[in-house]
Amino acid sequence: MVGSIRKKVLITESIASAGIDMLRNDTDVDIRTGLPPGKLRSIIGEYHALIVRSQTKVTQEIIDAGTRLEVIGRAGVGFDNIDVNAATRRGIFVINSPEGNTVSTAEHTIAMLLSLVRQIPKANKELQSGVWNRSLRGVEIRNKVLGIIGLGRVGGVVAEIAKGFRMNVIAYDPMISQNIADRLGVQVVDMDTLLERSDFVTVHVPLNPATQNLIGINEFKRMKPTAMIINCARGGIIDEQALYEALEQNRLAGAAIDVFSQEPALSNILLKSNKVVVTPHLAASTPEAEITAGIDIAKQTIAVLSGHLPKSPVNAPVVPDEGILVIDQYVRTAGILGVIAGQMLKGQIKSIGIRYQGDISKQNTDPIKAAVLSGLLVNLTDERVNIVNMDTVATSRGLRIIEEKEITCENYSGMITIEIDSTAGKVTVAGSTIRGNAYLLRVNDFWLEIEPTGDYMLFTEHKDRPGMIGTVGVAMGQAGINISQMQVNRELERGGKAMMVLCLDSPVPQDLYQSLLTSPDMYNVYVVKLAR
Repeated sequence: MVGSIRKKVLITESIASAGIDMLRNDTDVDIRTGLPPGKLRSIIGEYHALIVRSQTKVTQEIIDAGTRLEVIGRAGVGFDNIDVNAATRRGIFVINSPEGNTVSTAEHTIAMLLSLVRQIPKANKELQSGVWNRSLRGVEIRNKVLGIIGLGRVGGVVAEIAKGFRMNVIAYDPMISQNIADRLGVQVVDMDTLLERSDFVTVHVPLNPATQNLIGINEFKRMKPTAMIINCARGGIIDEQALYEALEQNRLAGAAIDVFSQEPALSNILLKSNKVVVTPHLAASTPEAEITAGIDIAKQTIAVLSGHLPKSPVNAPVVPDEGILVIDQYVRTAGILGVIAGQMLKGQIKSIGIRYQGDISKQNTDPIKAAVLSGLLVNLTDERVNIVNMDTVATSRGLRIIEEKEITCENYSGMITIEIDSTAGKVTVAGSTIRGNAYLLRVNDFWLEIEPTGDYMLFTEHKDRPGMIGTVGVAMGQAGINISQMQVNRELERGGKAMMVLCLDSPVPQDLYQSLLTSPDMYNVYVVKLAR
């Protein structure tokens, strides 16, 4: 029994009976599927926990009506149908089951790969229509190169299965330690190398502003014409129009797609190509995955109702204290710094250093640490990082985090500095909160004071000489890219190294990026997409 009085749980969608039985041992459970929003809002005030899957929309109105709610559980991975911010403001835990469909999705990825390379759907369709066609030819996957973009939970299991097929596995995931990669038997490479070397590419990253159309025209140009691509992660990560054109122009050999930018995908352009194997978002649809998710969400619900922390919280509601007023204003700054540092990182990560200076050094800085880690990982995992799970997330990726605090802070009331050590060198960024807004104060050896605004930022490291600002400014103007802010700083000596930082309203096309990178006296160019 959860406490001295049995608490009430409402389940609005089908979950595994094993999970329901577990809940009934400790709580009173009502199962009411297909509730319209108005009815759900009218009855939710009776319950301490609400468990849903993907169809029930848990809006702010429903959350506000749930005056007794302590936890909202999503029996699956996503949580787009839950207003997490509204729940957090009310001190309600939102939990999900990120491990529930890991094996199911990984196995579906391999199944899609095999179906694609052996033309199984086409052979099945022809034979069922009365055609005996033994001329259909496939290819072996043994000794072929599989490139995995995102080596998290699902990507890691895909790697293990692929090794069983004796494939050579490479991966792009700068936030995985070398120890984890070595344990999986995976060679970690940069994105360009992965695209150029892979016979098959599979995507396992979340969908967010920075990963929208992550694989598009320029990426397909880097791939072999015999290469094939698989997406069982999220629709929208692959530019579907660009993929269709690459397939039809024989610049790519095939694709296997389980997820689409708009679903149901009954009129998606990829359905027109005979080089694409498709399934209707089935990667997580197995009884085993549903049982795992049901049991997991039941255990976590009982934990919260018993006064314990859940294993997989999406949020981390806290009771405000006097220190939260100081820390809260730096949390957004920390997240932006993490996003910038993560996209400037080259090579494979070795350690993360976080320094807290000034007012914040006297407080519990866990929310800032969680925001930094969340920013670093935003393009690589669906899992929300917070103060409850941050150490678990870091450990699972083999990340070593070193923290230090200094009471003194020159010029500012407080400052956060992130230093990432990687196989390719170090990246350092620092920032503060000024007049309630996040400001970037330092990038590597250069000090600045610029507010990251717009959707994109451009950083250049170049020789300090006349004409460099003009080169970049003219290039932006010719490309129709508006510059909202710009700052320049240089080393002490004239003619040494300098840095230019621009806030942009539009993305930088790949050809423009390459043009800037090859400009005379240009050392490095970084384009950062700010997560919104």
